Amino acid sequence: MDPQPTMDIVIAHYNEDLSWLEDDIDSCHIYSKGGEKNAPPYPHKAIANIGREGHTYLHHLIENYESLADVTLFLQGHIDDHVPFGIDEVKRRALETKPGQVTTFPFRELETFDHWDGIPWEEYPSWKKWSSMVRVNAAKTPAEYWRIFFPGREIPASLGFAPGALFAVRRETIQQHSRDFYRLMMQEFFLGDMAHINPETGHHAERFWLAIWNPSEYCCWDTVKDVSKEKRNAQGQLAKGRWHITPRGLEIDEGILRPTPTQLATPPSSDDGSS
Repeated sequence: MDPQPTMDIVIAHYNEDLSWLEDDIDSCHIYSKGGEKNAPPYPHKAIANIGREGHTYLHHLIENYESLADVTLFLQGHIDDHVPFGIDEVKRRALETKPGQVTTFPFRELETFDHWDGIPWEEYPSWKKWSSMVRVNAAKTPAEYWRIFFPGREIPASLGFAPGALFAVRRETIQQHSRDFYRLMMQEFFLGDMAHINPETGHHAERFWLAIWNPSEYCCWDTVKDVSKEKRNAQGQLAKGRWHITPRGLEIDEGILRPTPTQLATPPSSDDGSS
């Protein structure tokens, strides 16, 4: 039997109660942005309160690039409003992550991103929680950022992304890109004029992560020809090109339903013909 993979848990913390992690604290890299007043009573690293969770994740990747665990589980400071099960189940599913996969833990289905000229916040009242926050608008369009990160590559018709940015990734998958690639992401998304508590680029990063690590699954190059015939992929996520499309003009997106636990990062059984 193969040994169990090693795993680090990266926590983007502000002022949340982290007692739910007490049994796993030795595996945690806690990055706290809430200052001394909100510091957790556990070993942690205080970092600048900029860039939302994307800045925290990139900070960890850059600082630990050569010493990553077999699996890195990226989480925010509380998950009970994001995940329909506890940390033990999250860890179990994370450890099943295969090279090339991104195991997600959404409180919603994967969503479609295709706003390459900029996110039209005002057209989506269901996003008012985020659009009402004081923020710094992105210096470039999502398409321009994509071209910076992937020069010479075409821009996909759409991406699939996991709202909340909770996911597990293998070391090999992360290291398909160089440390300098993640430094470039940090520079473009979260430094300079974007070094703000709530830069719009934090939302861009949330939408890019899955496509950065597994473009064959989360980049749809043609909205007709490149759509999966299956509704769900091997991980139970909505399959390529079948991601939820947020309707414009609605106060509440009733089309978003919490997936059942069996639809969340559950690999197929070994006897169903899947590889």
